[in-house]
Amino acid sequence: MQLTGIHHLTAISANAPANHAFYTQTLGMRLVKRTVNQDDTSAYHLFYGDGRATPGSDITFFEWPVERERRGTNAITRTSLRVTGADTLAWWAQRFDAMGVSHSGVSTRDGRAVLDFEDPEGQRLSLVDDGGEGTGEIWEKSPVPAERQIRGLGPIAISVPDDESTDLVLTRVLGMSRARSYDENGATAHVYEMGPGGPGAELHLVIEPHLPPARQGAGGVHHIAFRTPDIEQYNAWAERLANIRLPSSGPVDRHYFRSLYFREPNGILIEIATDGPGFDVDEPMETLGEALALPPFLEDRRKEIEAALRPL
Repeated sequence: MQLTGIHHLTAISANAPANHAFYTQTLGMRLVKRTVNQDDTSAYHLFYGDGRATPGSDITFFEWPVERERRGTNAITRTSLRVTGADTLAWWAQRFDAMGVSHSGVSTRDGRAVLDFEDPEGQRLSLVDDGGEGTGEIWEKSPVPAERQIRGLGPIAISVPDDESTDLVLTRVLGMSRARSYDENGATAHVYEMGPGGPGAELHLVIEPHLPPARQGAGGVHHIAFRTPDIEQYNAWAERLANIRLPSSGPVDRHYFRSLYFREPNGILIEIATDGPGFDVDEPMETLGEALALPPFLEDRRKEIEAALRPL
């Protein structure tokens, strides 16, 4: 029983049409599922990924009419997206300049070349050179050339004031290994690896006791999900959390994958999600994301739900 990497990351937007334009047109990602928050059907849940909706490629958004995030600790603070090659990072820097996207220069973090930038709502993102490691499927209709496209999620950074209790959850409960540490703007960052490791299977824990607690909002992150390959291991994870009496959601069927939610000691929401059955369970791979998809238990409310959503 072993987590194999990052499954998806879910963030918050207050403007779904602008969010859709940025992630599909500026970043060139594919909208692989257009659906709603299953617990709050007034909110879009938009999934952006690679050309085949590969597990580990999705950054997703709930649309809620909320204020901007107040940045701080006890939060997920930066999401990396994998590309390949230092020349690709230089290409993206030029693209961001031309499109008015706020970004830094190319730098090095944990031994990898990175380009930090923000989306229009202040979502903190990085492009990271993955050296060709990991999966990534081309999206033929992307406005970004094939060799420059985003291949999937890279390391995710979370901030906590103290690492002791979170380290216990990551290592003793989730079975991650603490691989190394580095300096992040004067703070210590510890790298935790899952499964085979590599940029698509890393969580970076940044220790920042001087920061106030964050307040979630637009431009912030709601939760992070880790991959488990099949239903057998998923059931084993549910049993494990129950046996150690760690409060959790219990098994949740999200139709496209199975989910299990819990919070680490600082309140950061963590999900364990299965790789399957996948986003093509209810629509063809060729037309993913083109129409509103609803899980079966919401289908009889389609007219009501569609009427409450503004067009993308």
